[in-house]
Amino acid sequence: MQRQRDDYYDLLLRKAAEFDNYRKRVERERREHTETATAELLTDLLAIVDDLERALQADTGGDPTGALRRGIELIYQQLLDLLRKRGVTPISAVGADFDPRFHQAVIHEPSDQHRDGEVMAEMRRGYLLGDRLLRPAMVKVAKA
Repeated sequence: MQRQRDDYYDLLLRKAAEFDNYRKRVERERREHTETATAELLTDLLAIVDDLERALQADTGGDPTGALRRGIELIYQQLLDLLRKRGVTPISAVGADFDPRFHQAVIHEPSDQHRDGEVMAEMRRGYLLGDRLLRPAMVKVAKA
C-alpha cells in the first residue's frame, strides 16, 4: 500500500509539473501571437505616416491660410502619438554609421563631405517596437 501510495504521489508530482510547463508554453505562445499581430498592425500604420510625411513636404501652392497643412500636421501628430504610446520609436539614421541591423542601403554614393559608411540621407524612416526592429530605415550611404 505504501509503495502504491508513493507511486501515485510521484505520478501526481509529474502531472503537476507537466501542467505547469504546458501553462507556461501556452502563455508564451499567446504573448508571441499578440506581439506579431501588433507588429503587423503597426507596420500598416507606418505606411500612412509615410504618406503624411510626403504630403507635409509637398508644396501647398501658396495656400495663404495653411489650413490644409495644419490639418495634415494634426493628423500626423496624432498618429505619431499613437505609435509612441504603443512603444514605437523612430530610428535615428542621418549622420549615423550604417548598421545593417537597422538600415537598408538603397543607394551608395561617393561623397567628400561624409565619412565612409555614414548615412547621408533617409529615404524612408525606420522604426523599433521596443527593442524589436519593426521596419528598417531605407538610407543613402556614403562611399569613400
